[in-house]
Amino acid sequence: MFAGIDEVDWASMEHAYGPADDVPDLLRGLASADPAEREQALDGMYGAVHHQGDVYACTLACIPFLFDLVVDPGIHDRGSIVELLTSIGGIDLAEDDEEFDDEEIDEEEIEGAANYAMAASAVTACAGVFFELIADEDPGVRLAAPLALATLHGHPARVLALLRERLPVEPDEEVRLALVEAAGRVALRHRPQAGQAADWLSRLAAEAYAPALRLAALAQLARCAPDALPGDVIRMVAGLLAELRSAPGATVGVPDPVGAAAQADEPGPGESAEERGAPVTPVGQVRALSAAEPTGRSAPGTADLLRTLHVGLDDRVADRTALLIDQLRSPDRRQRIDAVRMSSGLIRAWRGSYEELVHLVGAQLADPEPRLAEAASHVLEELFGLAAPAADALAARVAADPGSWVKEWASEPSGLGSAVKALARLGDARAVPALAAALERPEVPHDVGFAIGYLGAAAAPLAGVLRRRLSRLDLDEGVYDRASPLLSGLTALRAGEAAPEVLRVLRGAPEYRGEWLRTSALRALGSFGPAARCAVPELRALIRRPGSPAATEAAQALWAVEGDAEAVLPVLIEGLGAEHAHERRSAVSALGGLGAHAAAVAPRLRALLLHDELWLRVDAAIALWEVTGRTEESVPVMLAAWEKNRHVRVRVAECLALMGVAGAGSDAAHVLRAELASVRRHNAMAGGYGNHDTYEDEKLLVFCRRALHEVTGKGPTT
Repeated sequence: MFAGIDEVDWASMEHAYGPADDVPDLLRGLASADPAEREQALDGMYGAVHHQGDVYACTLACIPFLFDLVVDPGIHDRGSIVELLTSIGGIDLAEDDEEFDDEEIDEEEIEGAANYAMAASAVTACAGVFFELIADEDPGVRLAAPLALATLHGHPARVLALLRERLPVEPDEEVRLALVEAAGRVALRHRPQAGQAADWLSRLAAEAYAPALRLAALAQLARCAPDALPGDVIRMVAGLLAELRSAPGATVGVPDPVGAAAQADEPGPGESAEERGAPVTPVGQVRALSAAEPTGRSAPGTADLLRTLHVGLDDRVADRTALLIDQLRSPDRRQRIDAVRMSSGLIRAWRGSYEELVHLVGAQLADPEPRLAEAASHVLEELFGLAAPAADALAARVAADPGSWVKEWASEPSGLGSAVKALARLGDARAVPALAAALERPEVPHDVGFAIGYLGAAAAPLAGVLRRRLSRLDLDEGVYDRASPLLSGLTALRAGEAAPEVLRVLRGAPEYRGEWLRTSALRALGSFGPAARCAVPELRALIRRPGSPAATEAAQALWAVEGDAEAVLPVLIEGLGAEHAHERRSAVSALGGLGAHAAAVAPRLRALLLHDELWLRVDAAIALWEVTGRTEESVPVMLAAWEKNRHVRVRVAECLALMGVAGAGSDAAHVLRAELASVRRHNAMAGGYGNHDTYEDEKLLVFCRRALHEVTGKGPTT
């Protein structure tokens, strides 16, 4: 073993954290008899040599030695090494062709792509080793080998045949599930084999196998051949879950993986943590959590199987919703936690009818298990108006748990609890007592002003405490963070009686973050309209400094307070020449707000329709319509932006609804109807999301229907 390892010039290579001269020690550590040393070595391999999936020259140099370790039956934890090799060799460059355009990438990226290709070639060349390992005495090796074969071996028909042969004789249930998963991977990577794989998976799902295996087969069918799923797949899955829950030894309680791991790390009487070998590396911690996770579960990996099934069902929203409803009715709390989290992913990405699902998510708020209730409140927080079926459950949760109204963080400003935010975002007045209590705290939560905004008139009783807190603020360098939530709340309430307090802040804004504070104060004054007449002298003084962000904001406020177009028009025209696009956008939007009073600037706005910045083009198109009343120049610009950037669609649809140009047969009507026909949310992204995404998409749907005169009686929560 390790023959020639010292002949490799490791010092000339690098990994993620510098010279690779420590790699031989890591490789030897993988062969150690000491579990802690093996764990440390594996952590080093993933953390440095194969950092975040990267492949370096030293990673390539490790491959022969890793294979030496894998085939030596005297080495412990060989399954982990098989997984490492699978990760190193499993990069599929065909999936990332667009990233490797020779005209766009630099030499470092070219070298990285070459390393990935060489790693795939080197590991694949030796992948025949995994055929022997599929019957290894070590269950951990047998668990890792099927996926390695499915990912790396170049003869998929042979791999598929081996998986089928091995299943009847494999004694370990978790390994049997891995064999089924590997069949799905073969079908996905090698489409000519998909039919054979689907036939086998269909038989496994239908025949008298253990329920976990049948569930795994259905999950892989959904993943690689969804058309082959039985028509009653949801009924089948529900029945299998019921079987798993009723199986001997199955429990319905919720384990505490973190607590179990922590207890496993605590030394016993007279025993040190070092003697116990407590995991101290990331890999060790993951293993401890994984070891604790199945306790109390209805079957190993059930959550993973259900997630795979949901991903495979993709846009079959009704089926996925029905499955989640069944999961949320389960007596197994862990299954309900999984279902709550998966409900969030479904609703965030797909449009559908979710009333019953949301009602059942809300029902989890009353569960005594805190993690289940907390998961449900986080999901409802992101739903805004869609959370209405859970309104009573949210109100009950808020009333019963005042301690959760505000969350304290060690290094960040305090914020409202999820249930309070969810209730406020529904515009439900039952959130007001919690907000009133939050406003009395020494540190006002940073997001309380936004919550007030969603409540609207229901939060009017809070205006007094907002004024009082604002009037007592010290105008020092930290005032912005303290004043911002108060100003935001007063702006939302249009509380004109607070104009003197806001004016005090405007006049006393310090240098640090002073521009931000002045902007917030000016927007508050603008929202007050004529009730802020006491601020007119200050506003007129500010507009005498044209070209500055404060001048534009002051001009908008002055227009709202006094309606003097002659005074503000020159300031806003000056703002059109601002250096930054966002400042130009502010000026453009303000000019649109003047309507026909700004008709003289139409040529300037028309010129901006050709600007490089897409959002500025859209703002200019909307403002041009607002000042001229003509749509023929604006609509084509807006529809072009609609196709180019999905994030502009809400603003465009709102304007089209106001314009009334989406008549039958029009280009606008065609675009709007296509949007309404889509089951996928317009802003759904793979691998990322924003907590307002569902809200924004629901607003888009309302505006599209409004523009098409399809009034439903529903509207976005404002």
